[in-house]
Amino acid sequence: MISLVLLVGLFGCTLGLYRPDVTAGREAVGLYRPDVAVSREAAARIVGQSQDGPNVDGSYSWGYETDNGISAKESGRPKAADVLEVQGEVGYTDQDGTPIQLIYVADENGFQAKGAHLPTPPPIPEAILRSIEYNAQHPEEDDSQVQPVVGGYRQRIQ
Repeated sequence: MISLVLLVGLFGCTLGLYRPDVTAGREAVGLYRPDVAVSREAAARIVGQSQDGPNVDGSYSWGYETDNGISAKESGRPKAADVLEVQGEVGYTDQDGTPIQLIYVADENGFQAKGAHLPTPPPIPEAILRSIEYNAQHPEEDDSQVQPVVGGYRQRIQ
């Protein structure tokens, strides 16, 4: 009897945490969390959507756009027996107001993304570039066949 009372009490406490979620403008049951504000992204509605495929030839495309400015689209097609070529883009506005636009391609060369917000490697220092050029012009001085020996001296491998 005590376990039944505990089970009903636990069920009642759990049920009290749920309420209709009307903050997004639609009736849905969600976990009531008064300490968590509903963000603009959580309440976004899809205003445009398209989908084509998968087709008989293996091609497809899809896209969507939301009322808060998020958009994405992608298309793909088989390029070879085991290679799928995919192109797409994603756009949204960052929290600080910066527009983000990411364009990508994925194929036999891997995933390649382009966007102004992506970090870029620093330029190669001039001394390193000169060293690479010197090594290319003097292959006879290749030290890759040199093995370190105890005492700090190097000996050429025979």
